Amino acid sequence: MIEKMKNSENLSVRDQIIDYVKFLFIVAVIVLPIRFYVAQPFVVSGESMFPTFKDGQYLIVDQISYNLGEPQRGDVAIFKFPQDTSKFFIKRVIGLPGETVEIKGQDVFITPKGSTEKIKLNEPYIEMKREVYETTTLKDDEYFVMGDNRLQSYDSRFWGPLNKKYLIGRAFLRLLPVDTINYMPGIAKY
Repeated sequence: MIEKMKNSENLSVRDQIIDYVKFLFIVAVIVLPIRFYVAQPFVVSGESMFPTFKDGQYLIVDQISYNLGEPQRGDVAIFKFPQDTSKFFIKRVIGLPGETVEIKGQDVFITPKGSTEKIKLNEPYIEMKREVYETTTLKDDEYFVMGDNRLQSYDSRFWGPLNKKYLIGRAFLRLLPVDTINYMPGIAKY
């Protein structure tokens, strides 16, 4: 014989509370670890990554990749701002640990660790460039990050290299607005 499942109208208040607690437990065990350790939603605020990302776009950030591997040049990284860790920034990874980043006018050159040969970055996604002249050599746990909108970006050119401990993850999905949905948005290959 098959017994009919009780519906919520026939459940006692005690049984309803127990069911609600079970539901909360399942959420805590399954959903929360995913939210805190696997993927996290973010909303782009500001124009520092324009035209790649616009203000108000909704992203899902992959938090596992940087725990299992290293950020790559061209990744769009989300991180805690080193000078105020309550704020989150989105920028492009330009320089990797141990490299020398040299900005000459509007051109960016990278000298890999242990090399003397400079590589000029091809950055076709940059529309607005800023004339800057600087050279920065990164330590073994530092990254050089810059916004795509070089005129409006507050980045490593102003506050220095980004320590790896501040990295949250990389842009994995762009969900909103619907007409801009895509996987691994903004990733540049050099």
